[in-house]
Amino acid sequence: MEAMVNQNGLNGLRNGLNHNDKHSDGLDENGTQEMNEMYHGFMSPSAEDDSPELDIIISNVVCSFSVKCHLNLREIALNGSNVEYRRENGLVRMKFRKPKCTASIPSSGKITCTGASSELEAKIAARRCARALQKLGFNCRITNYRIVNVLGVCTMPWNVRIESFSAQHKDIIQYEPELAPGAVYKLKDIKATARIFATGKVTITARSIGAVQAAIEHVYPLLFEFRKERSSEEQLDIDRKKLKDVQSYMSEDEEDSLLSDIN
Repeated sequence: MEAMVNQNGLNGLRNGLNHNDKHSDGLDENGTQEMNEMYHGFMSPSAEDDSPELDIIISNVVCSFSVKCHLNLREIALNGSNVEYRRENGLVRMKFRKPKCTASIPSSGKITCTGASSELEAKIAARRCARALQKLGFNCRITNYRIVNVLGVCTMPWNVRIESFSAQHKDIIQYEPELAPGAVYKLKDIKATARIFATGKVTITARSIGAVQAAIEHVYPLLFEFRKERSSEEQLDIDRKKLKDVQSYMSEDEEDSLLSDIN
């Protein structure tokens, strides 16, 4: 499950839909036509504003924390729910459905949770993991909680002439098409890494959602110079994929339940 983030601060560059907007736009579960109209509304620049509107989709938030006690992995594997014992790796993996996350639990108690689509979901997953361990008899509490990695995805409104772009910025861009189709751009000031593809897709790996937003704001004007218009077939394919992402977001009731869980 993926989630879009809110306004990212760049004038005219917006992240599209947030969860609280869905019902205010008159959408229901079967509102495909309304969803399609809404989607094109937030994806297309308005007549009054020539600046583009872009989606930044957060697809993975990784957090880590410690439970301040030694954990018996065999006991967790035998008595825990939705667990998988990876003896060769020295850890137990515990999976959660809401939010859809996976906790990697070593005996040291230094746990990592992956798969969250927001910082809120990551925090909820950490709490649910700690509660599950408490129910198994471990005297644990969460300490040293922090977000360690965020993966964001953004698609530009045009394709990118990737070879020309990488040649122009060869001092800061790593592009080896024989090994990978994307160009790698490391933003040292922001502490983020961008992977840029000819389709206009940009993936950002950073330490926070704010850093992902800042990286997109930094990369956008560089790519604009090397833009290439898409064919109608290419644009239609991208629109369909993005619309599918919009329709896959959690319902308002699900988000309310998450908020009540964290409080």
